[in-house]
Amino acid sequence: MSQPSPQHTMHMVNSYVPGSGADLGPEETTLLERRERVLGAPYRLFYQRPVHLVRGEGTVLYGADGTEYLDAYNNVPVVGHSNPRVRAAVDAQLGRLNTHTRYLTEEVVSYAERLTALFPAGLDQAIFACTGSEAIDLALRIAAHATGRSGILVTRHAYHGTTRAAAEISPSLGPNNPVPGNVALIDAPDALKDDPADAQDAFADRIEDAIEQLRSRGHEPAALVVDSIMSSDGLRPAPSAHLSRAAETIRAHGGLYIADEVQPGFGRTGDWWGFEAYGLRPDLAVLGKPMGNGLPISAVIGGPDLFEPFGRQVRYFNTFGGNPVSIAAATAVLDELEDRALPAHADRLGGWLRDELQRQAAADDGVAQVRGAGLFLAVELVTAVSRGSGDAPDAGRAARAVNHLRENRILISASGAHGNVLKIRPPLVLGESQAERLAEGVAEALRATRR
Repeated sequence: MSQPSPQHTMHMVNSYVPGSGADLGPEETTLLERRERVLGAPYRLFYQRPVHLVRGEGTVLYGADGTEYLDAYNNVPVVGHSNPRVRAAVDAQLGRLNTHTRYLTEEVVSYAERLTALFPAGLDQAIFACTGSEAIDLALRIAAHATGRSGILVTRHAYHGTTRAAAEISPSLGPNNPVPGNVALIDAPDALKDDPADAQDAFADRIEDAIEQLRSRGHEPAALVVDSIMSSDGLRPAPSAHLSRAAETIRAHGGLYIADEVQPGFGRTGDWWGFEAYGLRPDLAVLGKPMGNGLPISAVIGGPDLFEPFGRQVRYFNTFGGNPVSIAAATAVLDELEDRALPAHADRLGGWLRDELQRQAAADDGVAQVRGAGLFLAVELVTAVSRGSGDAPDAGRAARAVNHLRENRILISASGAHGNVLKIRPPLVLGESQAERLAEGVAEALRATRR
């Protein structure tokens, strides 16, 4: 595949554009100039007018000027910003010990036992890393080792991470991030355009076609990697049987099914794991982001059928993957999720929020669909609604809505291949009154941006 033109500039969805004339105060202007000088072009900021934050608590973020923002976007602090239980656990462990896993310690074993007990039988071992990208990279290595193959299938606008191997299966990173020949792209399920009568077969057929593409390039399929909520594809939870059929399809060709649970996992969708909604058992599951509420920890979950030969035949070690401090944070996260029944809370409150957004958007012909699972919701905006007619995505309105919300102290973002899908993903400790404020804020943003 040819290298894209170097002058092509990749524009991140919902990003601040330097030199756009944003109305910033002198403190923010100076800080922005310093940031651009020392951090450079790889770093981006959200919103037309960036938010200068100094602290957070629960679902509230505080600006340098004292402004309070409702955080309806950040999934990493899954049990809330500055969670007291996580802070206490980390502080206590930092005062005792923090080292790697080549010494015998109790905490990592106890946590692994507790974590794997939340998975289906056969997924009863964990390998820890520091980031979701590292865990994706490791899962790809395990798949290649187990199958002796190199072909990977992902959805067309997927995001799976930032290591070289993870970036190669992340087409959402844009045209300057080449997808190599051993990676084939498949269109994600789309309830707006797929015919419900044959959507399941059509998705399986797309996987079959992608496998044939790989073979035509000299690659046999090693794995199908799917974000269980398909977040970067525009948040497209598939109908219940789609992904179980997808798993059957890839296995029939000798490949593995890898569930990327970095975004949907840990109760976000109302279940512990996003793949549960599809009645399937993945061969590997990848965890990250909310696992430590912001502390660096991730994992690949699998079974001895894959881990035993890989561990015996391939040297793998991650110096601070599963270190005691990160394990303490992760343990506190499980405590909070279980003691406060947050997955069930996400299912109940998220269902109410989804219904309320659907009710408020019913008369808006620019809202194609409100969808999601638990506290992971999307509002897709188009120029006109007509199922199957190739509606024009309305990225401009999505950007205006996101920035309208920001000016009214509610933080969300946008997603999807065209940047036209509002992405709502608050910490799971969101309260009922905050959910009401969020629903009202989205409704007002839609009214204010309606043509």
